[in-house]
Amino acid sequence: MRRRTSLIVSVAAAYLILLGPSAAATLTQRIARQIPVPAADHPGNVFVAGEEVSAKVVANLSSKAVRWRAMNDRRSIVGQGALEKDKRSVKLGDLGIGWYRIEFLDEGDTVVGWTTAAVLARLAEPTPQDSPICVDSATAWFANGDATRQERFAQLAALAGVNWIRDRLSWGGIHRGPIDFAENTTYDSAALLQAKYGLKLLQVFHDSPGWAVDKQLDDKGGAKRFTRDLRLLYKFCKTMAKRYEGRVLAWEPWNEANIDVFGGHTIDEMCSHQKAAYLAFKAGNPKVTVCWNVYAGAGTDLHTQGVIENESWPYFETYNIHSYRKPKDYAQQFAPAREAACGRPIWITECGVPLPWTTGGLEHELSQADELEQARFLARSYASSLFAGVNRHFFFILGNYGERKIQFGLLRNDQTPRPGYVALAAIGRLLAGAKCRGRLLSDDNPSVHIYAFRSRPDGKRRDVLIVWADKPTKWSLPQDVSVEAVYDYLGRPLGKVTLETIDSAPLFVLLPRSKARKLPLEVCLQASAFRAGSPSPVVLQLQMPQSATNLNNQAHAVELKDEAALDVFAYNFSDKAVTGTISVERAPDGWRLTPGRIKVEIEPMGRKRLPIRVSAEKPAEGWIKLQGDFSDAGRPVLAFRLVAK
Repeated sequence: MRRRTSLIVSVAAAYLILLGPSAAATLTQRIARQIPVPAADHPGNVFVAGEEVSAKVVANLSSKAVRWRAMNDRRSIVGQGALEKDKRSVKLGDLGIGWYRIEFLDEGDTVVGWTTAAVLARLAEPTPQDSPICVDSATAWFANGDATRQERFAQLAALAGVNWIRDRLSWGGIHRGPIDFAENTTYDSAALLQAKYGLKLLQVFHDSPGWAVDKQLDDKGGAKRFTRDLRLLYKFCKTMAKRYEGRVLAWEPWNEANIDVFGGHTIDEMCSHQKAAYLAFKAGNPKVTVCWNVYAGAGTDLHTQGVIENESWPYFETYNIHSYRKPKDYAQQFAPAREAACGRPIWITECGVPLPWTTGGLEHELSQADELEQARFLARSYASSLFAGVNRHFFFILGNYGERKIQFGLLRNDQTPRPGYVALAAIGRLLAGAKCRGRLLSDDNPSVHIYAFRSRPDGKRRDVLIVWADKPTKWSLPQDVSVEAVYDYLGRPLGKVTLETIDSAPLFVLLPRSKARKLPLEVCLQASAFRAGSPSPVVLQLQMPQSATNLNNQAHAVELKDEAALDVFAYNFSDKAVTGTISVERAPDGWRLTPGRIKVEIEPMGRKRLPIRVSAEKPAEGWIKLQGDFSDAGRPVLAFRLVAK
């Protein structure tokens, strides 16, 4: 791609282009933050070490309850006593770091209610600005219009050492009409409160307003589908970037567009959408981070081909994926994403473990065994993803969330903790600012997993190993490797124990700084080589009916009895008219597009339909590629796939 200067390229984007991959890898927006401390009323019954622990009695507790008992995750009793007359709270005393279940019993020792509490380590320093430990919260939805509940989510996330937090915004909910933007919404209060507690906010939306939907082309998808007029998307994204400057530091311009639940879009549609959104966000706030409109999963080989064929890399600063697979699968699953990232950081903005709930209602509780499995999963997941090339990892999800009889949340419905919340806090503290050093393979025991990190546990530079085994087994480090401390999966100190038997509950092993280099580590997987380039304000788009979508082939089906018209549009997202040409650069055997070259002039913020027609005889599969040349306004690209009906 030849060197050029976009009419509207932002200062931030140009700076990255000049500096290359090192700048992209260190793209970090800063936010003011302090060492978090619990609020006076201790939301969620969450305390820090050294505080006297008490637990609020559950609402509507049975009048038959006469006493209580508190147990840790091993179901060992750590406290018990009679309920006081007011039955408002119970005092558990000075407990150590951990998770606790408080049960309320009647005269016959039958459990008639229960709640939970947690004790976390006090953070020694503010969470590092580059820490990879993040969480999805959907705060604006989980606490819709409830600022008090929103603030509790923010407080609990900050206490856990979280760096970035992911929220949800409804385009239709805030952009009520073409010129009607709602004020003082749940999204505004949530963004303000999360910034107040030093959380970097990643915002995502995945709906189009009803007034912006093309009801003829998208007769099935409705609001799940991208708006067809990219100028409407541009206006919304530019307005949001300005409105939330300093509060929302990064945007995903759609969620899981590649699956039917969120529209079922092809990769060419995702690329055109991405380009318009990027230009809009940067026009509204050049400092904001613009992420790839994230996949369900990590994307397929065809998705990767589509990103590269459409030359989309100048239009995203992070490449975003999701995963609900087993951690052992991450390295292979993320391979297409590492290629498509084009040297940009990879963010996994949803990553969770599907576990079945055991109760209905609002609670959707996990079994006690699965509560512990969720907690043990976290360190395995974070360690495996960071090795597999991930730069920021968001666990799904902070709040209580049940879907299709699966519970994902680290907190219960009343915001009291599951063990997984305490496990997240252990990771936030012990992998603060972590960078992956590599993986240690055990030739004689493949069930053992060891990942090494450079980190800042308790504010001190150390190397940290995360160690677990698929089944209980004997294991130890080489004798010449000095161990400073060992912590369990909830962050409890185990002292300088001799590592002999390990199991599926991960251990954090702290070594002196740089000592992990003594180990024969397999290097971490990296994104592909950095591709330089600058965005063009001219965006090309193919519009085909939703009914023509063939997701398996990332293609659009066309009727080819005769020559057919293709609805291809060219947009100019700049403040100057542009003139140039658009040519058919490539088409698979059997496909014919006419004319082969079109001259076009587009007014500022305008669009033009291109008079392109297509015919085919025994067409082959492959990418059709259009290439524009608009001089200083760049060389826009559109690549798409067609199949004959």
